[in-house]
Formats: sequence, structure tokens, C-alpha cells
Amino acid sequence: MKAALVLLPGLDGTGTLFWKLVPELAAELEPIIVHYPPDVPLGYAESEAIARQSLPASRPFILLGESFSGPIAISIAASAPPGLAGLVLCGSFASCPRPYLARLWPLVRRLPIHSSSASLLSKYFAGRFSSPELQSALNQARKSVAEEVLRARIAAVCAADFSNELRRIRIPILYLRASRDRIVPRTASAKIKRLVPCVRIVDIEGPHYMLQARPEASAEAIRGFAREIGVGDARGS
Repeated sequence: MKAALVLLPGLDGTGTLFWKLVPELAAELEPIIVHYPPDVPLGYAESEAIARQSLPASRPFILLGESFSGPIAISIAASAPPGLAGLVLCGSFASCPRPYLARLWPLVRRLPIHSSSASLLSKYFAGRFSSPELQSALNQARKSVAEEVLRARIAAVCAADFSNELRRIRIPILYLRASRDRIVPRTASAKIKRLVPCVRIVDIEGPHYMLQARPEASAEAIRGFAREIGVGDARGS
């Protein structure tokens, strides 16, 4: 039985944006995609409870937290659930990555989120790595989630601080860092490295949405990590 890779999605919470990464990994790791409710505003604690329901009970697994879900993955890993062999953080953070956002959030929280154009979102999240296919996927994911849900998740990010939980983790950690990330700055990964020096950081040429824009490179790093910690299957490559 293959080890599992539990995928916790970014801010949209749909899980649909893993569509290009999953085929790159399926030969070695069985993907389990977590979905958060698109119509129920939840904070980190409630979202974590949903994620925990998808953890495999009888085999080893790797937990991946993308962007928004990094704190959830950190909190779960800190509790050392049975079978958890490694943690992957992708363009994520242990605490609010841009502190000024927390200060300004009360002023901008009422701005319409869905009025933002797909091309504008794609510019900031994917940059020059964007494509019509990726723009369409981002737009569909965004429109499928209620505005109040997205606001609740942004508010959770603004208030996040999972530094203590991060310090308690005793399994290997891989951090995938995009070289062209306009959303999460390098200070976020630097803080994680400072709190847990053994974290291995892999830089990937790409945007914040590196799993979508650079699925092959991302999958290669994840497969290598899985083999290093003894749960990857080299025969699947």
C-alpha cells in the first residue's frame, strides 16, 4: 500500500487547484485532497477539524499545507498524529506573512472580493507563469467560494501565530519557496527556518501558485522528500 499525501488547499479551499500536481505524484503517493466548505465562514480551528477527518488511519502519510493551510498543517503536525512521516509547507507561513495586512484589514474587509478580474488575480498569483488555463481555474475556484468565506479566511491569516506549534514538530519539514512569490514574502520562510533550523528549503522558479504553474518541479521536490524520509516509492518514477 502506497503512502498517502494529504493536500490542504490554499485560500480558495476547494482543492480543485491541485489538478496538475496530482497526476505528477500519483505513481508514488496516493493523494488525499481536503476540501473546506465554500459557503460556511470558518477560522483555523474549524478548518483544522475538517482536515483531520481526512488523515489516513492505517498507513504512513505526508501532510502538505499550501499557503493559507500552512498553519493548519503545522498545528496538525505538532500533535504528532499516528502515521505522519513528514510535513511540506508550500508558499506558506507560521504567522501573518504581512503584518501591515492585519492593521489595514478592518479598513478593507468590506471591499468586494469577487469584483477583482481574473487577469488581475492571475497577475499577482501567477505572474509571467500564467496561462489561459490557469486563469480559468483560478477564476472558477474563486467564484465557487462565498465572499464572506474568503473574508473569514483572510481574517484568520491576519490573526495567525502558530510559532509555538511549529517549535513542537519533531518530523522532517520541507518548505517549497517560489522565487517570484508576490503574496508571501521570503521573511515567512526565514522565520520558519529560524524557529526550526532543520527545515529544508527548496527554491522553485515560479509564482505563489507554484503547484499550479510549476507542477513538475514541485512534484519532483515532494517525491525526493518522500524518498528521503522513507515513504516514497522509487519504483513509481
